[in-house]
Amino acid sequence: MLEFDNVSKSFWTGKQRKVILDRASFRVELGNSLGILAPNGTGKTTIINMMAGLEKPDEGTIRKNCRVSFPLGFMGGVVSKHSARENARFIARLYGLDPDYVEAFCRWLCGIEEYFDMPVGTFSQGMRSRFTFSLLLALEFDIYLIDEGMPSTTDVNFNRKAGSILRDRLQDSTVIVVSHQASTLEKFCRTAAVLHNGQLYMFDSLEEAKRMYDYHS
Repeated sequence: MLEFDNVSKSFWTGKQRKVILDRASFRVELGNSLGILAPNGTGKTTIINMMAGLEKPDEGTIRKNCRVSFPLGFMGGVVSKHSARENARFIARLYGLDPDYVEAFCRWLCGIEEYFDMPVGTFSQGMRSRFTFSLLLALEFDIYLIDEGMPSTTDVNFNRKAGSILRDRLQDSTVIVVSHQASTLEKFCRTAAVLHNGQLYMFDSLEEAKRMYDYHS
C-alpha cells in the first residue's frame, strides 16, 4: 500500500508559487494499478519522485508498507564516470542482491556489447535509457513507477525483450504511471486519476478520468 495523507507540495517559480498538490489524500492498494493523467508542466514527475522518496512533501505524510521502485529512467545512483558493469554491481549491493546476477541480467537485456564496460557518461541517450530500464527490471518491486511510459529507444529487440519482461513483472506487481496521454495509460491501468489544480481526482475507470481530463484540457 502507498498512501498520501493531506500532502501538499509547491515551488516558487520566481514570480509566483506553483502548486503541485494541495492537501491531497489518496491510496494505491497492491494489485490495483493506477494511471494519473496530467498536462505537461503540472508536476507529474514531482509526484512520482515523492512516491519514490526522492522528494519530500511540504506538508502531510506519505506512507509505504511495500517495495516501491525508483522511477523508470531515473539516473540517480548511476555514476557517469563508472561503467555500466560497475554501476550494476553497485546498485545490486545497495538493494542486497547478487551483483553477478544483476550484472549478467543487465548485460543481456541492454545488448550494448563492449560499451557495457565503458563509462556510462560516454553512452548515447538511447543506451542510457536501455541501461536504466534494465536496472529497473533487474530489481523486483511491489510497485513500479513509470513517468510517461517506455524509455526513449529505437532498438526494436530491446523494446521487445524489455516489454515482455515488464508484462511478466506486472502480473505479480502494481504499476503507477503518469502521463499527459490517455493512450499511454491504457497499456498498464484500468483505474485512473486526474491531476487538476493541486487535487488528484480518482475514478473507477480510465474512460471516466479521460472525460474529465479532456474537459479541462
